[in-house]
Amino acid sequence: MTHYILLQNLHFHAFHGVAPQEQLVGNDFVINLRLGTDFSLAMQSDEVGDTVSYAEVFAALREEMNTPSKLLEHVAGRIMARLYRDFPTISSIELTLLKRNPPMNADIDAAGVELHTTRTDRFVQK
Repeated sequence: MTHYILLQNLHFHAFHGVAPQEQLVGNDFVINLRLGTDFSLAMQSDEVGDTVSYAEVFAALREEMNTPSKLLEHVAGRIMARLYRDFPTISSIELTLLKRNPPMNADIDAAGVELHTTRTDRFVQK
């Protein structure tokens, strides 16, 4: 059996971007997250301690989003490392991080990055 914790369409206002204007006024961001973890015990116990608390995951996301970076790739990498560090039962992460209406003179809703990792990926263990 495969288990996933899902957090969808989390909205943040943050100050990520290469342009000085982005770092000054910020922008709106959306995160979608799919965390692989075994919550079979929680299915029986009904105890949050037997799963990954999405409230705690959200708190970690909020802290990482509050730390400015130039690149969304860097933010996504920080989020990934933080989640693996703080939640040892997470075995995989699928993350989408989107910047709404990016300043690129285009008719676009969002631009962003997506990553799919497992705890055993070589670069995750660094």
